Amino acid sequence: MKKQVLFFFILLISSCSSPEEAKETYQVGQIITPKGEMLFWLHDETPIHKKSFITLANENYWDTLTFNRVIDGFVIQGGCPDTEEGFSDSPYLLEPEFTPNLKHIYGAVGAGRDGNLEKLSAGCQFYIVHDREGIARLDSNYTIFGQVFKGLDVLHAIATVDTDSLDAPFEPVSLDINIISLTEEELRGYNYELGKE
Repeated sequence: MKKQVLFFFILLISSCSSPEEAKETYQVGQIITPKGEMLFWLHDETPIHKKSFITLANENYWDTLTFNRVIDGFVIQGGCPDTEEGFSDSPYLLEPEFTPNLKHIYGAVGAGRDGNLEKLSAGCQFYIVHDREGIARLDSNYTIFGQVFKGLDVLHAIATVDTDSLDAPFEPVSLDINIISLTEEELRGYNYELGKE
């Protein structure tokens, strides 16, 4: 009788944990715009910038802002205003995290900054590279902390909108930025392989 009770108890415990609960998930940046959705990987090699982006996204920091600077063949940029005084509206500045293997390739997500000598990033400003050849001159000058893996067509659609003489879109491109969790299987569904970031 004791063996039967023990067997039933083990069976009950094992049935309570579903395979779905055991799957590891990864935090991913999500940008929803009028042109569609972009998803991007957040690099572990840049932990300060990664943590900052996650914090501000979870606080809905950017959700009333826009991509305020758009240059076809260069970058689309959003967040705090880029003014003559620099990023005076940034909530804080971040130490640079230059990593040799993180380059300004197409779809790379980087942190904006003004001309400060320490190359400190503005906590609020980010950009996405729209140059298909990459922008090597920015490597080790601006911190790359992410890579778009879904929505490169959205990146292109935003980069090619009509803009004024200050590179601001005539029609505002609003931001809805979130952090979502995806499993390795879901990432593969977007043709993104872990370990290749």
